[in-house]
Amino acid sequence: MDDRVTRRRPIATRANWLWPPLALIVALLLLWQGAVALFEIQPWLLPSPLRIVQAGWAARPLLWPHVWQTTQETVLGFLSALVIGLSLGILIDRSPLVRTAIYPLLVFSQTIPIIAIAPLLIIWFGYGILPKIIVVALICFFPIVVNTADGLRATDPEQINLLRTMGATRRDTFLKVQLPGAMPMVFSGIKVGITYSVVGAIIGEWVGAARGIGVFMLRATASFRTDWVFVSIALTAALSLGLFGLVTIVERLTLRWHYAATRPERWEEIS
Repeated sequence: MDDRVTRRRPIATRANWLWPPLALIVALLLLWQGAVALFEIQPWLLPSPLRIVQAGWAARPLLWPHVWQTTQETVLGFLSALVIGLSLGILIDRSPLVRTAIYPLLVFSQTIPIIAIAPLLIIWFGYGILPKIIVVALICFFPIVVNTADGLRATDPEQINLLRTMGATRRDTFLKVQLPGAMPMVFSGIKVGITYSVVGAIIGEWVGAARGIGVFMLRATASFRTDWVFVSIALTAALSLGLFGLVTIVERLTLRWHYAATRPERWEEIS
């Protein structure tokens, strides 16, 4: 009997986490639907949620190529940012000279609007998928670099000294102490980057592209299809949430030891 209760508790806990935001979303959608009907708002100005769902369902044959194109740009750009960000973050930690030379430039790079760089990328690399991948990578890599470098630097010096007194090499201390200890911060940077990745792809498509959710959105705006604009927004949000959820799952599987050690009660509820 106790075992059955224990198995049911995580399900009930997840439900407790989910129902408040879900209830709020449903309430807002119902309020939106009612306001459009009550005030007789024209669909071109503000379509109702029901009309948006109907428009999205009707346009699904048109939407699939655009969604697939944006997904490719997002995933490839994010993976590029992940490789570059992790490598650069490790290099910054390993070399004080590199940190002194590169870190200020990284901060300065974030003061330049990506929308100002995107046209240059179109001029240099054309209208293919490469400029969009670069835009996504530029948006995503900064939080990954910073969190990786700061996470590695936050390692307890006493643990490093202990391993060195036991004859551990610099490589051993990095693999056994620094890297595992930095992983929570690394995943925090990854989650921030993946959240921005779809937005980066949309920005690249706005500047110049033949397909993508951003292109579909621009065409819908030019045609005064406000319902399609909302469909584009919903798809962008859904894609971002899906990628964020995927990263969260990987984090939970990778850092089981971390959550079990730091928050055992919470881990029992969510694992």
